[in-house]
Amino acid sequence: MIVDYPVPLFALSFVVMAVSAWFGARVLTRWRAFDESNRDDFGTILAATLTLLGLIIGFTFSMAITRYDQRKNLEEEEANAIGTEYVRADLLPAAAAARVRSLLKEYVDVRTQFYMTRDTGQLGEIAAHRAKLQSDLWAAVQGAATAQPSPTVALAVSGMNDVLNAQGYTQAAWWNRIPNAAWLLMMSIATASNVLLGYGARRTARFPLMLFVLPFLLSIAFLLIADIDSPRGGLIHVNPQNLKSLADSFRPPLL
Repeated sequence: MIVDYPVPLFALSFVVMAVSAWFGARVLTRWRAFDESNRDDFGTILAATLTLLGLIIGFTFSMAITRYDQRKNLEEEEANAIGTEYVRADLLPAAAAARVRSLLKEYVDVRTQFYMTRDTGQLGEIAAHRAKLQSDLWAAVQGAATAQPSPTVALAVSGMNDVLNAQGYTQAAWWNRIPNAAWLLMMSIATASNVLLGYGARRTARFPLMLFVLPFLLSIAFLLIADIDSPRGGLIHVNPQNLKSLADSFRPPLL
């Protein structure tokens, strides 16, 4: 989808809104000339339209920020769940504990790849590797719990359940994007605003240049919203710093 690519969205938005302003100024005025006696009423309508557009942009920006913060918080929770389970592995029998720790080290690297990759073609391979590791991790703790059921082993099983749930919550947050209907509504009002702006603009020497100011500013706003809302597109991403720190703690210190 175009909203997954903020820079092309910026270019497309600017072209569409600039053409809309030109349409209002050059085409609509020829079909029906602007009546200066209605300038005050038209100004009220234009101001109300722009106010509504500003409110919707602010609301959509707030939605994007909320989802971005949610992805950051869940990355921290996922790292904490994995780190806790790594410690709780001591509650398992020695063989199972070693197996769980080895798998968790590999699992952290796979989860870090999920956050870092920008190539959507690799997501299928990463997801398959992650699913296999989750299956192996659960089998390791399940076998220990079956062979030696006890409250301490149950605590390790509960921690593994938290690890698996954390990944599910993270994936759900990455799928939780700004609805397409909200994008369509916002862009429709922006297009209508530019048509009205072009239709009611006064004819001056700088008139053609002034038509592009609002489309440019609105396109920047759309670029920022799409960049924050897109987990992999654009420049603003969730840096898995907690997972990286956890992976570093698993490695032996350099002498």
